Amino acid sequence: MFNPQMELLLTVLVAVAGDTHSDGQPAASWADAQAAMAVCGEIEEDLELAISAQDMDELRSILEQWLCGKRHLLEHDRDVLKRAMKAYRKSLKVTVLAAESTLGGGPMSGGRKSTIIGVRPPDRYPSSVWKELVRQGRLLDADHGIYELPPG
Repeated sequence: MFNPQMELLLTVLVAVAGDTHSDGQPAASWADAQAAMAVCGEIEEDLELAISAQDMDELRSILEQWLCGKRHLLEHDRDVLKRAMKAYRKSLKVTVLAAESTLGGGPMSGGRKSTIIGVRPPDRYPSSVWKELVRQGRLLDADHGIYELPPG
């Protein structure tokens, strides 16, 4: 079941447009796309028409525009990505602060700086959200489920 608070509508639409199971059936159906679209709120008119008409060519065209950056993602998806980045930054900050508080030695020492530059992202968001943030260049994939902020 699609969770609009944590998942991207883009993921459902990509599953409808391209991914298939081993039996050749799509990973998600048009009904899944319509149900996800219904809970997301405001949707662009051409996307809504493509889904209601089950127009695969138009849906793929819209997805291609999103993925190459010629078209802005839906407001819903941008909000999910924004919340996920905020949760990641908070998790990283807490991890760094926890490490710095135990590294210092005695109470009169100046302490040390942590060398932690990446953490495992919060589990409440699916991996598709983190992959999209990596694709956009807002995070770096450091392997083994660890993500880092890009330099700068």
